[in-house]
Amino acid sequence: MLIGNEINKECSSILNRATLRGIDLASKNMPEGAEIVGSPSNDSIALVTFLCDGLWKLGVQFSISEIDSIAGVLLKNANIDSDYLVYTVNPKTKAISESSKDLAIPRFGAIKSEIIPTRLDLSQGVQLVLSNPYNTIFERMGLLMIATALMMAFVVGCIIYQINIVVRMKRIFQVREDFSYAMIHDMKTPLSTIMMSLGFLHNPKIEEKPELKSKYFKIAESETDHLLSLTNKVLTLSKLENHKLEMNKKKVSLTLMIEKLSEKFVAKSTKPVHFTTNLQVEEVYADEEYLEEAISNLIDNAIKYSKETVEIKVSSLNESPYTIIKVYDEGLGIPEKDQRAIFNKYERSAAAKRSRKGGATGFGLGLNFVYQVVEAHEGRIFVNSIEGEFSEFFIYLPQIINKL
Repeated sequence: MLIGNEINKECSSILNRATLRGIDLASKNMPEGAEIVGSPSNDSIALVTFLCDGLWKLGVQFSISEIDSIAGVLLKNANIDSDYLVYTVNPKTKAISESSKDLAIPRFGAIKSEIIPTRLDLSQGVQLVLSNPYNTIFERMGLLMIATALMMAFVVGCIIYQINIVVRMKRIFQVREDFSYAMIHDMKTPLSTIMMSLGFLHNPKIEEKPELKSKYFKIAESETDHLLSLTNKVLTLSKLENHKLEMNKKKVSLTLMIEKLSEKFVAKSTKPVHFTTNLQVEEVYADEEYLEEAISNLIDNAIKYSKETVEIKVSSLNESPYTIIKVYDEGLGIPEKDQRAIFNKYERSAAAKRSRKGGATGFGLGLNFVYQVVEAHEGRIFVNSIEGEFSEFFIYLPQIINKL
């Protein structure tokens, strides 16, 4: 309907221009010395009507065939493709008196311009009729549909973008909820243990049992150290992510570091733990404190996600331009679908439901901490694992020779 109205207005304008041009041509047949004087008496009378009426009174009739020819050129210039005709018609009765050509006009689908009166008494006028304007309508509809489709695509894109934002926000809120649960769960145990130990130490009878007193002191110290370690890990990760933490790199004895960690985990683990080492490279260029903590996290995970007994193999070798440190365990392994996400922050926290069912607890910070530390050393870390069989982590650190 909108396109039809637009074409109707164009046809009315074309007919008006064609009629004025036809009047100009007809005026050449006016009697010598005759002229049309004056102007329309009011704004409701169009100039073309006044001129046509003036010619008629002088006995000069414009040619409807000429108006047809001129209209054809103007229609073509306007990219309106249709069969057409021009006829004279009585504006009041709609009776047709003359037609520019013999063309059947369908009862439906034709587009007719406004009737332009050619008599001041409105007894005659001209009208332009398009008999089959479908090509023009469909062509313009195509452009409109393309514009509409582009607009719809833009709107749909905005909606999808908004949905993605909502989904992302929902995931963030879920991660925050799971992280909060994991944090509370993981901190509650050592805090409860510390409070229990302090309760026993407040008992006067404990003074009579120095060995038991020493035991509870060690438990409280160990759990306090655990809480402090978790707090430092969160702060360290924040500094690493904001590039505010500098690595104090130097030559570090990998042999002594692994021996220290082995003794620590064998002593504190509630499971039988056996270490095997094969250090072809005994020194690395790294920040001793953070590298030790990173390897400690890998070993801690190996024990946490292990079977009844724990077999851990630590090895090192040179593969220019890196020194590679490997930590291998024959534990529960990591599902292939999870291996790409394990270094993400709070990934373990996102699996907090396992904690609620009695699985291993944690914040999901350990492996992200390892990843951030290795990145800060300008190195890389990879994992190779088969669920139910083994996990092996590869830490690539730039060789010493490249740093001296």
